[in-house]
Amino acid sequence: MILKGRFSPRRRALLALVLLALAWLGWGWYSGVAITQGVEKEQMDWNGDGQISSDEFLQAFYAVQVKDSEEGDRHCRSFIWRSSGEEFRRDCRTVFKKDAAE
Repeated sequence: MILKGRFSPRRRALLALVLLALAWLGWGWYSGVAITQGVEKEQMDWNGDGQISSDEFLQAFYAVQVKDSEEGDRHCRSFIWRSSGEEFRRDCRTVFKKDAAE
């Protein structure tokens, strides 16, 4: 009796594709790529023209890095081009904390 391997070539290809996607997701989270940092599509207007093109959307997967910082009550999010390290936008908001006495 000839035993066949557990995975057919099609299943091996699918497994390789899933592992590749998971590896990219891990790398994206580690390096701070915009799509893995919770950036919404409406925020992906990188050139500031008021419209989100398909190129700008795709850049969120590889070209734009996001760094979050806190300065007291001010929470800022910096958008940086990964290739040059240049910051091209910073969004800040003030967050008020509730008092412990309430």
